[in-house]
Amino acid sequence: MPSKPRTAKRSSQISELIEERIAIGVYQPGRRLDEAELAESFAVSRTPVREALIQLSSAGLVEIRPRRGAIVAEIGTRQLCEMFEVMAELEAMCGRLAARRITEAEQKALQAAHQACENARDANNPDSYYRLNEQFHYLIYAASHSNFLNEQTLILHRRLKPYRRLQLRMRDRINSSFDEHAGIVEAILAQQGELTADRMRAHVVIQGQRFADLLASSPMLGNKS
Repeated sequence: MPSKPRTAKRSSQISELIEERIAIGVYQPGRRLDEAELAESFAVSRTPVREALIQLSSAGLVEIRPRRGAIVAEIGTRQLCEMFEVMAELEAMCGRLAARRITEAEQKALQAAHQACENARDANNPDSYYRLNEQFHYLIYAASHSNFLNEQTLILHRRLKPYRRLQLRMRDRINSSFDEHAGIVEAILAQQGELTADRMRAHVVIQGQRFADLLASSPMLGNKS
């Protein structure tokens, strides 16, 4: 019988795979996600699949309904674009406060996270870059030293997670993302709150635009508003 840590790791991997399939339209909104079918597809038992679906439910990507099981949540293109707009403002607020409140230890952690992103970029590893990019953003949220803002930003970040991950696969997006990070780090270390906010906002807005481009160019994705 697999240990709990191993099962937890596998459920997280399955969660990421299902997230991506939702993002690219393989699993359309309203589709029922059958545990047995998913377990067979991923060659695992139903336990990690069930845990993955619970994770996705908490992120708002899946709805678990009585007698129907797990259903892909309906998030239209227009709503996604609006969510990216709100995300941009939340991250701008985090950046503005972080520039004023970040501690020396947090500065070092942010610089280390930025370096790790550079290493992943140079290795041309988009999945690794995404995970490190996520940590980079989390550090900025935490450095705002506003618990409420941090919590609300994390909630929306989780909703947009598969879509933010997917847009990194567009041509040259990782290089652009890293350059944008460099400008954000520079502004935070210089304690320039408004400049940080502007750069954070632009960084997230461009993610939404890249995702919109992806929607327009992919025949697998609908244009549901």
